[in-house]
Amino acid sequence: MLRAGTLTSRTLTEAVLDRVAARNPRLHVFTHIAADALAQADRADAQLASGNAGPLCGLPIAVKDLIDVAGQPATSGSRVLSGRIAETDAPAIACLRDQGAVLIGKVATYEFAMVGPDLSLPNPPARNPWNLANITGGSSSGSAAAVAGGLVRLAIGTDTGGSIRSPSAYCGCVGLKPTYDRVSRAGAFPLSPSLDHTGPLAATVEEAALALDAMTAGDWRPASARIGQPVSGLKIAYARDWFADDPQASPALIKAMDAAASTLSLLGAQITLVTLPDYAPYEASASVILHAQALEEHRTLIRDHANDYGRPTLQCLAFGAAIDAKDVARARQAQTRLTADMLAAMDGYDLILTATTLTPALPFSAFDGENAVWTPMRTIAFNLTGQPALSLPAGFENGLPLGLQLVARHGDEDVLCAAGHAFERATDHSVQRPPR
Repeated sequence: MLRAGTLTSRTLTEAVLDRVAARNPRLHVFTHIAADALAQADRADAQLASGNAGPLCGLPIAVKDLIDVAGQPATSGSRVLSGRIAETDAPAIACLRDQGAVLIGKVATYEFAMVGPDLSLPNPPARNPWNLANITGGSSSGSAAAVAGGLVRLAIGTDTGGSIRSPSAYCGCVGLKPTYDRVSRAGAFPLSPSLDHTGPLAATVEEAALALDAMTAGDWRPASARIGQPVSGLKIAYARDWFADDPQASPALIKAMDAAASTLSLLGAQITLVTLPDYAPYEASASVILHAQALEEHRTLIRDHANDYGRPTLQCLAFGAAIDAKDVARARQAQTRLTADMLAAMDGYDLILTATTLTPALPFSAFDGENAVWTPMRTIAFNLTGQPALSLPAGFENGLPLGLQLVARHGDEDVLCAAGHAFERATDHSVQRPPR
């Protein structure tokens, strides 16, 4: 409609701002609205009128408050950086701005992308649009809730251990973690530079693929290149034992995953049950690297602003103090070996199919105590290996979304998105909307 001239970006942006004003008091998604949002929309309209507009031109996009957007707050959800305003765009954001996207505002994150929800922080945690009593998952909490709540169709987040994919699964939207280093990590406050990824959360796989293409730096195959193509002949390794054998996996999740495998088979993909390497060593090695690097990133800030941190964040950072250089070296060696093991397990297959999280979103009441609550996921392994991974809706349990995860080889986002798009079109999970 924008490219056809039947809708202007200004009209669309005004409608989005009205919707944010109506829904944000309940969802607690946006922490800042850009003062120049309508001016951005006017510039996009001029670009559209020139006939030289990309697919994202004129579309309002929300950005996680961990990523710099020039002229907007950049606090990483913490009192520690209260009042900080970004002077320049992060490179990934600059790419979106160059395409004419309207960077409408910043959305909630767990403090420094670590743990949450923490009710003691300046901004209340985002609420799950499917049930306001439930969490969104972290740390791209506001990004997922913004999309699922119908405030925007695209949001940008970061993923170090699953922080794009788990909130996407919990909120019923699409989350795409690209290949490591496909999207610049500069301008996003680092959690663990060896594991950090920046990527899109979206209402559909196609929109996520287009956003990833817009943010991509360097010579990569477009993620959207095979959207709409049949998936017949794709060989998919179904890693059922990664979740079905875990006592924490909900029966509804197991049923939804088996149904997803059946759907992909009916679409022509060849589904084979496989046994992947044990998940636990991936999680353990990634945890050592994450906590060691997180502490290094925060040493100076902790020295000067310890009292401004939330207690759960400080507890998380404290784990890093128990890790020494030998621990990190062993974890690095394990990372190399485990990555090779995963790629060897994929030999002969195009994709892995497994779960994103093992349960639907937990209620906020589970987080009333001071200690962190572990939510079972199957995500951090692919931060360790650096492979691209896609989470998309796969069903529901008691009115809350469930998510499946597809994983590809490095650089194969086009295959990943083609399969995700085909599954999305063959089911009605992605068109379901939360109650208003």
